[in-house]
Amino acid sequence: MKKFTKWLVALSCVIVLLAGCGSPTNFDQSSMRPDIDMLAGVQRAVLEYQQDTGVLPIKTRDEDTDIFIKYLIDFEKLVPKYIGSPPANAYEKGGIFQYMIWDAEQNPTVKLVDLRTPERMREIKIRFSATKYPQFKDKVQEHVYTINFENIGYKEAVTVNSPYSNNQLPFIVTAEGEIYIDYSMDLYTYMKENNITAQPGEDIREILVDNFPVVPAYSLPYTVDENNEPVIDYDPINK
Repeated sequence: MKKFTKWLVALSCVIVLLAGCGSPTNFDQSSMRPDIDMLAGVQRAVLEYQQDTGVLPIKTRDEDTDIFIKYLIDFEKLVPKYIGSPPANAYEKGGIFQYMIWDAEQNPTVKLVDLRTPERMREIKIRFSATKYPQFKDKVQEHVYTINFENIGYKEAVTVNSPYSNNQLPFIVTAEGEIYIDYSMDLYTYMKENNITAQPGEDIREILVDNFPVVPAYSLPYTVDENNEPVIDYDPINK
């Protein structure tokens, strides 16, 4: 009887452990994905704050900060008067997104920045520092290269999950050693599937901004060539 009791207790512990690992109720999936209702709630709070104060609830950033991460929302200015708490998927709550404002001057619109990308970028930069200089592999175009990941200790090329598709997006590096995510695949696919035509010189990243909740942060500008295909629009002299 004692043996049976011990076995029953052990089996119960295993069941509890398995339930904890497998049950979706024990893992807050909302912290890992965009949510339209959360975006709408923050959008309402931002507009109400602007109406009351005449300014946007944003953190102070340098003027030359990249436009996709320039106007990050300061939730301390919104909580608790305009919103109960930051959304579950916000960085402030342990989520993977920073909330930001796009088109701050004309039409303030709440968007998301995926923080998984800069985390991987930091890892790669640390590896670069061990070799004292960036490890270039193949030339993508003038001043832009793929990364030789084997030379910095990786077994295979590092990629990140695309916020727009099932693609695994690669990293690229400029001649100056700055790392960026390459959205060429997503831009090409989305433009082709939706019959979108752009003009050379036009920054086509705005196509993604207009159609998705997540902005293409940590990227170089893109335009189209004579075949309406995405190309990186980068010149270190004129950047």
